[in-house]
Amino acid sequence: MTWWSDLVAAEPEFAARVRARFAVRKHGTMATLRRDGSPRISGTEFDFGDDGQLRLGSMAGAVKARDLRRDPRVALHSPTEDTPPDAPSTWDGDAKIAGRAHEEPPAEDGSHRFRIELTEVVLTRVGDPPDHLVIESWHPTRGLRHRTRH
Repeated sequence: MTWWSDLVAAEPEFAARVRARFAVRKHGTMATLRRDGSPRISGTEFDFGDDGQLRLGSMAGAVKARDLRRDPRVALHSPTEDTPPDAPSTWDGDAKIAGRAHEEPPAEDGSHRFRIELTEVVLTRVGDPPDHLVIESWHPTRGLRHRTRH
């Protein structure tokens, strides 16, 4: 299993940039799988804890928590900011994390908490000049890769 702390140890600068993208706003987006296999998109808050773990939570009995209990596969998307129209290369991009949710003991109020095991982390931004995308992706077995897409 690979945790946020493993990414920080392997690629601290990349991890810091990803975390910064998740910190631009309070709420991001998460995708879970419904019982029939179709996707469900939900808003959520992310917690990059001091203990090196990435966690998310939900209210007691929330549908997204039931989805994760049934199928722990999850995709997280950072909050987004608009690309500056007059300087697209200055846009810091957006981040995505794919993984598996591991439920932790519930809080006193019954709310759910899940620790996220990482399977892939991606950071995408506009290149300079702004005629291409720069895509950085990290996978536990392949490490960090850089590529461009025109």
